[in-house]
Amino acid sequence: MGTGERQMTDALTEGESNMRLQGAVRRTAAPGLLALVLVTSHAGLARAQGPSEAAPAAAQPAQQEARPSVEVYGFGMGDAIADFKQNNPDWYDSERPSKLPKVANEFGQDGHFYLSARQSRFGVRGTIPTSNGDIKAVFEFDLYGTGKDAGLTTMRVRHAYGQWKNIGAGQTNTQFMDADVFPNTIEYWGPPGMMFVRLPQVFYQFFQDGDSNATVSIENPGSSGDAGVFADRVELQNVRGRYPYPDFAGHYRHGDKWGHVQVSAVLRYIGYDDLLPNDAFDLNGHVWGGGISGSGVIKATPDDTLRLQATWGRGIANYFNDAPIDVAAKSNPGNPVTPVVGEALKVFGMTAYLDHNWNKEWSTAAGYSRVDFTNSDLQTANAYKSGEYASFNLLYAPAANVLMGGEFQWGHRENNSDGFSVNDYRIQVSFKYSFSAKIGG
Repeated sequence: MGTGERQMTDALTEGESNMRLQGAVRRTAAPGLLALVLVTSHAGLARAQGPSEAAPAAAQPAQQEARPSVEVYGFGMGDAIADFKQNNPDWYDSERPSKLPKVANEFGQDGHFYLSARQSRFGVRGTIPTSNGDIKAVFEFDLYGTGKDAGLTTMRVRHAYGQWKNIGAGQTNTQFMDADVFPNTIEYWGPPGMMFVRLPQVFYQFFQDGDSNATVSIENPGSSGDAGVFADRVELQNVRGRYPYPDFAGHYRHGDKWGHVQVSAVLRYIGYDDLLPNDAFDLNGHVWGGGISGSGVIKATPDDTLRLQATWGRGIANYFNDAPIDVAAKSNPGNPVTPVVGEALKVFGMTAYLDHNWNKEWSTAAGYSRVDFTNSDLQTANAYKSGEYASFNLLYAPAANVLMGGEFQWGHRENNSDGFSVNDYRIQVSFKYSFSAKIGG
């Protein structure tokens, strides 16, 4: 199983800022539209004059064939953060409960100030019409280093996938998540209780009707393990995860004028191999993981939108926006050959946010989220048990493609059984400048 951070989530997830793009690029009417208006007016005049007085019929404009198009988009963004407490310095510009200290002053004294441009983003999306359906592709990255690049300002791929009709492949949002649940916050990572991870996958959308759809996928597997109190034993250090099957994920979404509801599910096989075959123990094994999630975005009023999600499962921490462990060591009494087995940890997560527009320029997002684990009997006393998160902001859009504002953030961590818990309080002020340009089409 191994110890440490989860292998896939820190490399590919991240919560992200979901600040709305205010305004849009204005486009002039196409010349064909003017021609159509002139032809229609001329035909109406002919009908008014009668058959004997009708002017010669105007030629109908030929229908233009659809052309390939490319859209370039993104934004530059700066975040000024005053952290009144402390967190892991590799995650200085995000509020992740799992990155808060597990012992007092683990990361030094309280009080830090940061400036970051890592949310800045660049993307390209293209469409090629064909006689048998459109081909679409997206490539997008930001500057938020994770995994071995945690804490660095460096290019990190967010989306890299293509789609033809209802079949797609590449790296994009898992089909187990509901991206629309992400609130209009400026903190990068976002609420921990959401499902939020981007994975390499092959997906198939077998139903689509307006805002309703059903999609299934096979996705790249991965997990994190916790050897607990036996983490320093050579036997446990030589256990490695193995994934002979992909993760299977899917969702059904029903959309309507009032918003949408979605039900999602995931199933996964997590194996682990003992790499010391000649010792006294046999620690080979596997566990099954899986979960179900219900989510919804409800337009309560023209100015109020609720974003809700609740998820239950085992061994699915990899899919949460912020949850560290999928599988942990568990005692196996009465078996001297296999005294320790892996346990897919039970986990529950939820998020509830309200986005409110005060007027065309001012808006607020406020809400709460949490993640709760049922720890195994061999996890350490200071292992992560639960995390809570809340935020409140006031955002201002003084012009199209410009957004700025301030946000208060709170994070809370609770350990497994030693009684330690910690709070973090932050104020973040951000400035975002967006751009978009389309060529062709």
